[in-house]
Amino acid sequence: MEEQLDIDGIQVFDFKAFVFRTISYWKWFVLALLIGFYVVYQQNIRREFPYTLDASLTVQDDKNPLFTSNTSLVFNYGGISGKVQEVLLNLKSRKHHEKVVDSLDLFLSYYKQGRFYKTDSYGATPFKFVGLDSAYQMIGHPIKIVFLDQTSFELSYDLGDTQNVTTQNFKNKTLKTMAITAPTYSKTYKFKEYIELPFFKGSVIKNDNMAVAKGQEFFIQYTNFNAAVSSFVNNYAVTNQPGSPLLVTRLTNKNKAKIVDYINTSVFILERDQLQRKNQYAINTVAFIDKQLARVKGQVNRKADSLNNFKRSNKIFNLESESDLLSTKIEDYNNQKEALSQSLLSYDLLKNYLMTSQDFTSFPAPALQGIDDPNIIAGISKIVNLSIQKSTLESSVRDNVSVFGDLNNQIASLKNVMLENIASVKTNLGYQLQSVNSKIYSTESQFSTLPENQQKLEAIEREYLLSQSTYNLYLAKRGEADLIKASNISDIILIEPAKDIGQGRNAVNLNIRYVFAAIAALLPILLLSFIITFFDNKVHTPSDLDKLAKIPLLGVVGKNDTENNLAVFNKPKSAVAEAFRAVRSSLQFIYKKHELEGTKTVMVTSSVSGEGKTFCSINIASVFALSGKKTVLVGLDLRKPKIFGDFDIDNTIGAVNYLIGQKPLKDVVQKTKVAHLDVITSGPIPPNPSELLIGKQMDQFIDELKANYDYIVLDTPPVGLVADALELIEYADASLYVVRQDYTKKEMLSLINDKHKKGEVKNISFLYNFYDQKGKYGYGYGYGYGYGYGAYGNGYHENEVKKQSVFNRIKSIFIK
Repeated sequence: MEEQLDIDGIQVFDFKAFVFRTISYWKWFVLALLIGFYVVYQQNIRREFPYTLDASLTVQDDKNPLFTSNTSLVFNYGGISGKVQEVLLNLKSRKHHEKVVDSLDLFLSYYKQGRFYKTDSYGATPFKFVGLDSAYQMIGHPIKIVFLDQTSFELSYDLGDTQNVTTQNFKNKTLKTMAITAPTYSKTYKFKEYIELPFFKGSVIKNDNMAVAKGQEFFIQYTNFNAAVSSFVNNYAVTNQPGSPLLVTRLTNKNKAKIVDYINTSVFILERDQLQRKNQYAINTVAFIDKQLARVKGQVNRKADSLNNFKRSNKIFNLESESDLLSTKIEDYNNQKEALSQSLLSYDLLKNYLMTSQDFTSFPAPALQGIDDPNIIAGISKIVNLSIQKSTLESSVRDNVSVFGDLNNQIASLKNVMLENIASVKTNLGYQLQSVNSKIYSTESQFSTLPENQQKLEAIEREYLLSQSTYNLYLAKRGEADLIKASNISDIILIEPAKDIGQGRNAVNLNIRYVFAAIAALLPILLLSFIITFFDNKVHTPSDLDKLAKIPLLGVVGKNDTENNLAVFNKPKSAVAEAFRAVRSSLQFIYKKHELEGTKTVMVTSSVSGEGKTFCSINIASVFALSGKKTVLVGLDLRKPKIFGDFDIDNTIGAVNYLIGQKPLKDVVQKTKVAHLDVITSGPIPPNPSELLIGKQMDQFIDELKANYDYIVLDTPPVGLVADALELIEYADASLYVVRQDYTKKEMLSLINDKHKKGEVKNISFLYNFYDQKGKYGYGYGYGYGYGYGAYGNGYHENEVKKQSVFNRIKSIFIK
């Protein structure tokens, strides 16, 4: 990488050049800014802003008043805050949103072509498409519908170069890829007519409440179910103030009717699921009792048939008690037996509850009537507490933490212990029941004195009454469960449903886009300027020379706008001519400072070819000649001669002919159209230019010139290419090193600067050429060397630039 170096060889970055270079690119910045603003404007007018609607609901702790502490255990879900968190999590869950999208068929969209984009026409179409549930429908591609009249429409699609399409069965949500045989399709259908395409099946049903206009166009498009759900999940928000039962749900969408339906359906599904979960115990209990009722009912029917058959066959219609004491005992024993049977039933219900329930905070435990074992009651309470603790943690702790495993293990252990306790209690109750049955049998044996038929009748009747009592008990329990289910109400109350009351679209300030467009237009300009400035190693202003070398600056010459290099001769009143006069004055100051008398010699050189060395030599010689002094311009660039072309003279004979002893001085000198100015061209290119310039003949050549002229101007080769010019410095009273703006590279000055610091080169000065103060680095340069471009020159120079028209000025801004 070529580095920017200062006079001490240290790499520097020119911030001033960076700033002015950036400013110089202002027209490109304006062009990029206009393009950016136009693009932003087009995007803004095509932007469809969404709506945001909300609904508010509250979560209550509505306990069923039919439950009492004597009949049931009712859990409180960890308090009202626990319920709120549970509801909030349910509203945010993807499973809940899948139910809403499925319920409203929001994977099917209706669009209408607008000016810039297709608009969502949900709830505003005069038709509805009813797709076949079991069919695979194409997703991601719109199908066009154009109404032809009140009874028919045209259905078409254009899939372009698509080879395969993705389809989805929205019943089981499976995806399938189908090959396309016909990428375009168009056909006329009637309303309600079945449409059967490989990837589109169903019928279009007309909405009688909306008019159909001929030529009206709509688009139908299926979307991937998961993608449709994700679009709603990402734009759905639920907020809750800590400690408050109030929840606010919000949805952002481009269609207000869709927002209203989605939010209200979401709350409805939440209420339904919550109430169903709350009724789960009653549902499980009814299912269990229905099974038991079917079994007991068969027993009752069989006992009743036995009783009736016995009475009919033995013609017994009335039973008279002969022993009040025996009857009372049997009745007491039967009551005990019924109580034990009821206890067994209660334990069976509790056992079924423990075995079928997974969440003990979702619905109450069964009634504890007939359950008096303290261990079992204590176990129920422990399970309730652990379930409340788990429900509370679910709202604030991740699902995969180990605490849930510990709680589940504790609940499972308690369930196993309780099931063992229930089995033990049931065994004990079985023994008690056997004991009571034994007592009943013993008491009944005391009726042996009664007639045999009467004893049989009494036994059958007792069995029937016992079965009937059990059946009545099950009926009572079932009625209780049905009553609980019917009386339960949801804990979720919709306070303010979502409603379209004319809300406007979301206000978004798009003007900020113009700021970003301006930044986007400026950044490339800054980056380009930085890169160019960082890697730029050329001299762009006269002030750069102060940083690169200790050689003084003698003068600054502007651009030459003449047809050849004779700028001073062709336009003596131009700014360029005045600049060379300033150089002449500075040279005379140098000669006077060094007390030089007689002929004065000035050598002009540069780093490389193309820096204007010959141009400066010609015009320096011209200003000396125009002052009335005999001046000779000597072309010593023997390898690449140039000066003859501007004077319209021949280069066949020149300095080379003299140096090789072929011609005398008078034969190599040529007159020019500039008064008092003679020119000695370099002549034919020699094979040994360096040797010619350092030979004894060169000393004689200079001495002879001094004898005939007042000023000698030596146009020498570039020092960056050959060393000839360094050999000629000894003949010069003053040396000018030409530096051209935006052309000379900074490192090229290191050689001459090094020679100057070592004292090998003396009386050398820089001559800054081709200066353009309106260029990319137009900081201006207030040089003080004679007549410059400053205010002093105004009115003294010829007008060099013609006045342009307004159109040409604007054109010149962007086209050079």
